[in-house]
Amino acid sequence: MQMDDRKQKILRAIVQDYIASAEPVGSRTIARKFNLGVSPATIRNEMADLEDLGFIEQPHTSAGRIPSDAGYRYYVDCLMDAPKLSSEDKNTIEIETTKRISEIEEVISHTAKLLSQLTSLTSIVMGPQKGKSSFGQMYFLPYQPGKAIMVVVKENGAVENHIVDIGEYLSAEDLQQVATVFNNKLKGFSLGQIKKTLLHEIYSELTKQRHLLDNALSMLEAILDDEPEGEKVYLGGTLNMLNQPEFRDFDKVKSLFGAFEEDECLKKLLSASQNGLSVIIGGENKLQEFQDCSVISATYRVNGEVIGSIGVLGPTRMDYAKSMGIVDFMTRSLTDLLSKSRKR
Repeated sequence: MQMDDRKQKILRAIVQDYIASAEPVGSRTIARKFNLGVSPATIRNEMADLEDLGFIEQPHTSAGRIPSDAGYRYYVDCLMDAPKLSSEDKNTIEIETTKRISEIEEVISHTAKLLSQLTSLTSIVMGPQKGKSSFGQMYFLPYQPGKAIMVVVKENGAVENHIVDIGEYLSAEDLQQVATVFNNKLKGFSLGQIKKTLLHEIYSELTKQRHLLDNALSMLEAILDDEPEGEKVYLGGTLNMLNQPEFRDFDKVKSLFGAFEEDECLKKLLSASQNGLSVIIGGENKLQEFQDCSVISATYRVNGEVIGSIGVLGPTRMDYAKSMGIVDFMTRSLTDLLSKSRKR
């Protein structure tokens, strides 16, 4: 049995109406709403064929039909309009991320909140690995007399903040000089590559700031430690799941929220996105806890290197076009933003 043009239009109508209403769709509803030019009786016959093909199913006797996982997959791959994003959503993403660029880790955590707000789904954002990495940039922020906050941004985008003792006599200009020398001498070097010759050059240029220099180098050694800590996972909008009619079953929600507590489980959920925008639907999920959900995810990069992933999780009855558009735009914006910050 072939998937002809009429069946495609009817399947598309069923998916779109069910996404909007969360109610099983009948032939009369399709005839009334979608103006396909055929009678309800003809639509019923085509729906029977679509059910035989495995694209729709009947949740209970005398009900209308709902899309199956295979039906959603065919819709996403063949029938859905290109992912789109409103100008308003684009502006929101750009404004909300750009104003937080001074703290990359804050940008990434805020991305989770913003993503869940824009999609009304649960968001998952995987940050850069916090362990082995090269030095990217350093700067100091005044804290209190005799102390400053030393901010180190690593090449993979991770940010580390430490309070350092600067002594009584160092000025803001002295702090800036220390940061400038570090940034010029050490950018791109890992801990193992910071040779004694480099340290000798730094000491010769910063004799006045020797006290601060000793403290900064000690902390830098800990920050660039070769033992990886793993990526941090941020969740946003977990309670959005409770607003979905599909998750009113307590046992189902309990299992899902239990999985939210397992970082490794969430990392596996995002692992499919390593080659670009990914859509995993229902039973395609290898993790049993998420087989009633769909996941849309993509990676963000710094200077061409994948450093993290973002995604949204929701019922299989989600607005795929809108959610895919938001995830794709947000990952591209995050990539552009983080890459620009590395060049500063």
